[in-house]
Amino acid sequence: MPAAATVLRIPANGVTIRDVHPRLRLPRSSTSAALLVELAAEYGLPPARSLRDTGIVPTRLTDPGAEIAEGQELTLVRNIVAELGGLPGLGLLAGSRYHVTTHGVWGFAVISSPTVRRAVEVGVRYADLAFSHSLVSVVAEDGVIAIRFDDHRVPPPLRPFLAERDVAAIWTVQHDMLPVDLPLRRLRFTFPDPGASAAHHTKLFGIRPEFGATYHEIAFDASVLDLPLPQANPHTALVCERQCARLLQKRRARLGLAGRVRDTLLRTPNAAADQDTVAAELAISVRTMRRRLAEEGTSFRELVTETTGLLAEELLTAGLTVQEVAHRLGYAGAPSFSYAFKRWSGTTPGHYARVARQRR
Repeated sequence: MPAAATVLRIPANGVTIRDVHPRLRLPRSSTSAALLVELAAEYGLPPARSLRDTGIVPTRLTDPGAEIAEGQELTLVRNIVAELGGLPGLGLLAGSRYHVTTHGVWGFAVISSPTVRRAVEVGVRYADLAFSHSLVSVVAEDGVIAIRFDDHRVPPPLRPFLAERDVAAIWTVQHDMLPVDLPLRRLRFTFPDPGASAAHHTKLFGIRPEFGATYHEIAFDASVLDLPLPQANPHTALVCERQCARLLQKRRARLGLAGRVRDTLLRTPNAAADQDTVAAELAISVRTMRRRLAEEGTSFRELVTETTGLLAEELLTAGLTVQEVAHRLGYAGAPSFSYAFKRWSGTTPGHYARVARQRR
């Protein structure tokens, strides 16, 4: 009889654009979006068309500390797939750019682990900091360690691209971790056999995938789990794991209704945004919105200040004038915007813009 499977299910960090469970709506680094926009541009799709309807300000793509919402990145992927989805192996090309350092502190925590086993454990524990939009499982059975992706919550047109990207990203990370290829036991995708274009998969992974499977999966020989990692460093691993824990806690603090209100305000930046409009878009009453935000330790006014201030800083950094930013954000004029900006930042928008330009 085969050995019993050991399964660890990871709380994923993304689903569909509309049907989003609060636990899966964590903000994410804009690094992934920046890589995708860059890839699309190389194949002739201008950044403005990649970013259409996403609400992502271009300057966020160059800010390593910037975060975007789950739905924003899915909209970006939708735009790229709609324009370039006919290119064979596009998802594989994307995933090949996701090096371990691309994932920030999560990547450093993984690569500084003592063994492959520990790297998998750390990767699983803090998987919400990675870039997959799927529900992920790690299964160990019959001498095989398999990473599976359940993308039933992802919009169907986006599934092949994202599945290819995620699997290729894992392949890329393992190359960064070890100087040799880990023994690949099997590779599976749920989408139909693409025919001749499957040669792109074979070239990258060394084996032809199985298509039409129940789930996407990349599986390795379990003997690799105890391999030591050449870049292991106990101190770095500990520091990075602690940073992962703090970052995850910070992002989870933005879940719930506060996160939904913030996302709505970011999509429709306007200093005059009122509670009635936002509450109507969220299909709740103003009274309920106020009560639930209070329960989460914030208020509508605080969220408006936060999001408007963030957008104002980005627009000023991008080179827009104070008058242009005031108009873009819905203020009556530059004086009222300058007054509000100084209240939340402690400095004038003109001074902030000058300092920001000096740092560029």
